[in-house]
Amino acid sequence: MPQIGWLEILSIIIIAILVLGPKEFPIALKKIGSYIGKFKNSINNLQNDFSSITKDVEIEDKIAGDNKKNKKDVKKKNV
Repeated sequence: MPQIGWLEILSIIIIAILVLGPKEFPIALKKIGSYIGKFKNSINNLQNDFSSITKDVEIEDKIAGDNKKNKKDVKKKNV
């Protein structure tokens, strides 16, 4: 995976300032930051949803396994 060094980052910043202008550059950075924050929040929410779903499935599997075990125990007692 390619890595970006400080020289590349500085080059990108200089080009962005030249293209956007010194007045628009901070506004663009703020918008980009807010988009990145929203993206991170969405990813975190998605991860939380997946983890809660897997916990629910694990609980259901455990309950189903306990029910099967109890049914076997009842059959053994009746026999």
